[in-house]
Amino acid sequence: MKMPEKSESEPEVSFSQRKRPEFGRYLLQVDRQTKGSYQTIETAEAVGLAIKKEYPILHVTIYDGVECTSTVLAPPAA
Repeated sequence: MKMPEKSESEPEVSFSQRKRPEFGRYLLQVDRQTKGSYQTIETAEAVGLAIKKEYPILHVTIYDGVECTSTVLAPPAA
């Protein structure tokens, strides 16, 4: 089986674990691991509260990359 020939105009794309994805201002962190980034705090809170509602034992925070502050999300009232 022959591989298709690459044209000169196609750039070589390399995927690496070291290549960091572009982040929004607000990072959603679950147990100190970044799970997503969002442009608005409202979107990050909505996703974080959904996770916290499903798994209340997890530590869910929103990190503001511009102001360097972190907000802990409390479990929703039952």
